[in-house]
Amino acid sequence: VADTIERLRALPKPTIAAVNGPAIGGGLELAMACDLMIAAESARIGDAHANFGVFPGAGGAAVLPRRIGPTAAKYLLFTGDTMAAADLVPLGLVNRVVPDGELVAEVDKLASSIASKSPLVLRRMKQAVADGLDQPEAAALRMERLVLDAHRHSHDIREGLAAFVGKRKPEFKGY
Repeated sequence: VADTIERLRALPKPTIAAVNGPAIGGGLELAMACDLMIAAESARIGDAHANFGVFPGAGGAAVLPRRIGPTAAKYLLFTGDTMAAADLVPLGLVNRVVPDGELVAEVDKLASSIASKSPLVLRRMKQAVADGLDQPEAAALRMERLVLDAHRHSHDIREGLAAFVGKRKPEFKGY
């Protein structure tokens, strides 16, 4: 299971977790492996590993504190309680909460919007965010500038700027 979650986390394309119901323990770890999390109003999210004497092995103890801070993470980890998805929006774990019957449509709409962007720039942004989190801010900014220098030679930046000037929709190629 941890290998599958790690492969999801390492995908170069943006990923979206659509949480409809409980995301507890491994379900939470799976959802956190995604870049974005959209939840239905009735969704409950938590970590129940402690309830069963099980130690998390796919991000519960390592990723959750990075997402919501150590105090909130310890609460979920130590108590085994769940929280309403809406309560996790201000903590940054959940991006948006939508009515239960609208979850699939909202996730499809978000995915379509993201899919219309340059796949090259999305891949580079995703990697820069991941790499930058492990670096001091000054180093992360230097890395960002190096990626920008490489990106300036791409088809997608030329196409994006030409589309902007021409007031048309860009046709990205991903290179």
